Amino acid sequence: MKKKVAFVAINLNVGGTEKALLNMLTVMPKDQFDITLILLENRGEFRNQVPEGVKTIIYDQYPSIKAVINDPLPQTVLHTLKQGRILKGIRYFSFYIVQKLWGKKQRLFHELTTLAPLDIHECYDVAIAYAGPMEFISYLVIEKIKAAKKIQWIHFDLSKLTIDVKYWNTMYRKFDNIFAVSKEGKDHLVSCFPEFMNKTETFLNVFSPELILQMAENGNGFKDNFKGFRILTVGRLSFEKGQDLIIKVLARLKGEGHCVRWYCVGEGPMRSEYEALIKKYSLEEDFILLGLQTNPYPFMKECDLYVQPSRHEGYCLTLTEAKLFKKPIVATNFAGANEQISNNKTGIIVNFDEEELLTALNRILNDHDHYQRIKANLEKEQIVYRGDLNKFYTLLN
Repeated sequence: MKKKVAFVAINLNVGGTEKALLNMLTVMPKDQFDITLILLENRGEFRNQVPEGVKTIIYDQYPSIKAVINDPLPQTVLHTLKQGRILKGIRYFSFYIVQKLWGKKQRLFHELTTLAPLDIHECYDVAIAYAGPMEFISYLVIEKIKAAKKIQWIHFDLSKLTIDVKYWNTMYRKFDNIFAVSKEGKDHLVSCFPEFMNKTETFLNVFSPELILQMAENGNGFKDNFKGFRILTVGRLSFEKGQDLIIKVLARLKGEGHCVRWYCVGEGPMRSEYEALIKKYSLEEDFILLGLQTNPYPFMKECDLYVQPSRHEGYCLTLTEAKLFKKPIVATNFAGANEQISNNKTGIIVNFDEEELLTALNRILNDHDHYQRIKANLEKEQIVYRGDLNKFYTLLN
């Protein structure tokens, strides 16, 4: 008999967590698992990539309570009243009073899901809060979805986030297992919550080398006929991804006379700030924002160097993907970087520091033998691409 599994996530926007989720849905055998994907929002560029045979359920009523969950309640109340929606404003104000009186998000979430119920009556073998840590999704899995076992997935480095320790202490207590996507991420989680050490494990992300290499052949890459050295970075244009650092570094590389051009795949809230920074350093011709690309792999195939300048990560899936193309990699020292790169052998790891990154790039650009040694080491490396699926199968059985 098939095992019934439910994954709960926010949406299918282009991102590392969403890509890891789709990879896992793809590789799980459909003759062994009856899989349901529950989404808070019916949006995202990856929507058409949900594998055949996976049932999708949309929490249709989530938009009516989204603002209360994500925005400060007083702000939401005032905004609603200014729009003339008096009854809804009064309702939101009552939520604010509830939270102030009880001081518990669980109580607020209970009130919200009473107003906007999640109508799922199925009983699953396992339900997974995949977009973690996300308070509301974890609440839904624990309180609103019936399952024999419940798993919390952690995709971020908790040491870099501001979290409600009291809330998560209550939530994590109710999960059967907690999976972190890197060893370092697990260590930071256990450091925050040592009482849950025995049910916390590392679970490496899953990906499909065959699919990635096929997509690299079928898509479109660079079109600018640039003949110099191409550097690529893939990631959401956001503060944590660190693109502000590489704009400054490129300006210094150009000042030193290097024939180099830097390309960024991704979209996000920092685009206007980065465009202003690009203009400030007169890099309009040399720092290229390629925008959102659901298929970044032709660029990975054609670049000369991949750079991941993140301030923090849980486990950077694009780093593992880039390694498939056997191009040297430079990454900042975020959680999981040392698990993916052997420093000075299959890449270079630096602190999030302008001078250190500049030094590493100069070595790549100036020392051809070092560049070729890294490429040769990558050619020999065996990449784990099925993650820790056996842990998951064992848990179900």
